[in-house]
Amino acid sequence: MDSSHPQEQHAETRLVTSGRDTKAQKGFVNPPVFHGSTVLYPTAEDLHAHRGEFQYGRHGTPTTKAFQEALMALEGPQCAGVGITPSGLAAISTTLLSVLKAGDHLLVCDNVYRPSRNFCNGMLARYGVETSYFDPLIGAGIDKLFKPNTRAVLVEAPGSQSFEMPDIRAIAEVAHGRGALVIDDNTWATPLYHRSLEQGVDISMQAATKYIGGHSDIMFGTISANARAWPQISEGIRLLGVCAGPDDVFLALRGLRTLSVRLAEHHRSGLDMARWLAGRPEVARVLHPGLETHPGHAIWKRDFTGASGLFSIVLKPAPQKAVDTMLDTLKLFGMGFSWGGFESLAIPFDCDAYRTATKWAPGGPTLRLHIGLESVDDLKADLDRGFAALNAAM
Repeated sequence: MDSSHPQEQHAETRLVTSGRDTKAQKGFVNPPVFHGSTVLYPTAEDLHAHRGEFQYGRHGTPTTKAFQEALMALEGPQCAGVGITPSGLAAISTTLLSVLKAGDHLLVCDNVYRPSRNFCNGMLARYGVETSYFDPLIGAGIDKLFKPNTRAVLVEAPGSQSFEMPDIRAIAEVAHGRGALVIDDNTWATPLYHRSLEQGVDISMQAATKYIGGHSDIMFGTISANARAWPQISEGIRLLGVCAGPDDVFLALRGLRTLSVRLAEHHRSGLDMARWLAGRPEVARVLHPGLETHPGHAIWKRDFTGASGLFSIVLKPAPQKAVDTMLDTLKLFGMGFSWGGFESLAIPFDCDAYRTATKWAPGGPTLRLHIGLESVDDLKADLDRGFAALNAAM
């Protein structure tokens, strides 16, 4: 397989060809799964010099190398390295521990993934790192929040529940002018639809548990960094002893190969469902940046080439009992705290308890939906039955 000049190829091609060496794999398309910790050295001289492509299982195997090369090709030429972790949250915590130290100040968007917030308010606070939260829509106004010790800015575009769309380009310009790193949780769009390293982001993280794996069967995280940030990330991964299991690495690589066809279907079905829901009498608002009515649509259209299947809806005022009846009626939409797999999901949420920089007052109950790979017509019929149950329980 000749994968030379990968940047001259389309992303869909790079997903299939990068990180493959069929000659080294004895002709097989996929690399084997290397289960191992110990790597033997042929001579004492090699041992003393730590000479060898692979030195210890925690530091990587041919399987992890194949995955890293494939994701680097997808991230684009700004990517200097890819680290892998055993979960998306581990990618977040490893990144923050790698770039921050006691006495530093961190700026975090108010719509960040709640476990990220818990890590900042918990462990980082105990280690002497101060965190301030900002309105995701602040844009270049973030300049007013910088302190002399601000070292990094963490953004999430869009937020994984409320779907505000921060202007990463404007935020990055300010942050870099202040000497700070910009960190992006890019799980929603993946680098297939959002090349954030090319838009001023220094470190792009993903919960690869979601769309990279794509089948709801692994826990996995990735950290992609540019040349400025990669030495810190690489050192942090080594010092913290972070690694992922070999079977999960293999499944993540397998999922990566089909990312483009799966995400295209999530994009199409998600927008179809969002537009249908916008016309429902029970729905007050649809929070999907791909819709022209979304306040962040212009930024999404500028910076993204597609959308995933995750978005939220605000229902018109209804008692919680009626909403629960609706959820219990659904058959194709499961209730579970993840997304990115082949199945559709629906969960209620309320950001009000943990927002600090902004007020969450949507005006009605809110549901986060993940549109899977089922028939859109069947999903609409399922929600139609759910809405009927909601109305009957009012």
